[in-house]
Amino acid sequence: MIVRDEEPVLARCLESVQDLVEEIVVVDTGSRDNTRQIAARYAHKVLEFPWVDDFAAARNFAFDQGEGDYLFWLDGDDLLLEEDRERFRVLRRRMEEEAPTVVMLPYHTAFDRDGNPTFSYYRERLIRRDSGLRWKGRIHEAISPAGTILYGDAAVTHRKEDPGDLDRNLRIFEKMKEEGEPFGPRERFYYGRELYYHGRYEEAARELEAFFRRPDGWIENRIESCRTLSDCLLALGRREEAVGALLCSFSLDLPRAEICCDLGKVFLEEGRPRQAAYWYETALSRPREERRGGFVQRDCYGYLPAIQLCVCWDRLGDRQRSVYWNNRAEEYKPGDPICRSNREYFRSHPVQGQ
Repeated sequence: MIVRDEEPVLARCLESVQDLVEEIVVVDTGSRDNTRQIAARYAHKVLEFPWVDDFAAARNFAFDQGEGDYLFWLDGDDLLLEEDRERFRVLRRRMEEEAPTVVMLPYHTAFDRDGNPTFSYYRERLIRRDSGLRWKGRIHEAISPAGTILYGDAAVTHRKEDPGDLDRNLRIFEKMKEEGEPFGPRERFYYGRELYYHGRYEEAARELEAFFRRPDGWIENRIESCRTLSDCLLALGRREEAVGALLCSFSLDLPRAEICCDLGKVFLEEGRPRQAAYWYETALSRPREERRGGFVQRDCYGYLPAIQLCVCWDRLGDRQRSVYWNNRAEEYKPGDPICRSNREYFRSHPVQGQ
C-alpha cells in the first residue's frame, strides 16, 4: 500500500485483509495525521517514500519491499467485504494450483442506495513477484498484464470518505506538460478526462479527439473517450457533434449499453422519445462483458434503460407500455422509489381506454 493522510479509513482497510495475507507493507508518502501509527498496528513494515508527483515510482518502491510470491495492492479507502473475503480464500487455493502471472479482480467504485455496485471494472490486483512487471505512469498508474492471467471474483470495494485533493491529478498532468514530458496514449486519455472534470471543455475535447485517433490507444479507453468527448460537446452546445462522437465508438466494436444509454438520453432530452426508445431497447440487448476491462455501469444493462423506456412510452402516449417498463425496472431494483413514484403517477393520471 501507498498511503497519505488515511487516518479515517486505514484501519477499516487493513482489518479486512490482515488474516488473508502473510505480510502487510505500508509506504507513507507524507502523512500529517496518525496514518503511520495506525499502520504500525497491522503492518509488518511501515516505510516512508518522499512524494515526487509520481504514483508509479511510489508503488514500485512499495512492491520492492514485498517478500511473498504474490504482491497484492490496495488503496487506503479500499476494503474487502465479508463475502469477498471468502472468495479471496477460494482464489488463493486456485492460485496455488494454477500459478498465474497476474490475477484480475473486480473493482467496485460506485453504489446504489442499497449498496449494490453500479460502476465496476477489472484491475490487475495480484502480481507474481518474480514476473518483472512494473508500474508505469506518474498518474493513473497501471501494470500491463502479461503472462498467464487469471480472473477472480473477489471484488475490492472502494469507499471514499473524503474527496481529497480534487486538483492533484490535473496539477501533475500540467506539470508533465510544462516539463515537456511526452504523453503516452493512456496519459492523453486521462488528461482529457481531468480537463473535462474541471469544466475545460474545449481543451478536453481536443485532447480526447486526439486520443481517439491514436491507433495505439487501448480499445476500451478509446470507446470511453467517445462518451467523455460527447459530454464535452453537449456542454458546449454542439449536439450533433456529440451524437457523432458516440456513434464513432461503433467503428471500434459492437455497441456498448453505456453508449446506447447516452444516445437515448440525448434524444429524450431533445424531445424525440421514439428515437430514444430505440437506443434504450438496444441497450437492453447488449451483453455485460466486464472482463474486457473497461468501465462498466451496471445500471445501463437493466434498470436504467427500463426506467427510461417507461418515460419514453409515457411521452408517446402508450400507458400500457409505460407501465410495463416501470414494472421491468422494479424487477431490477425492488422497492425503487422512482418506480414507486411512477405507480402513484399512473394512479393519479388515468388514461381512458388503456
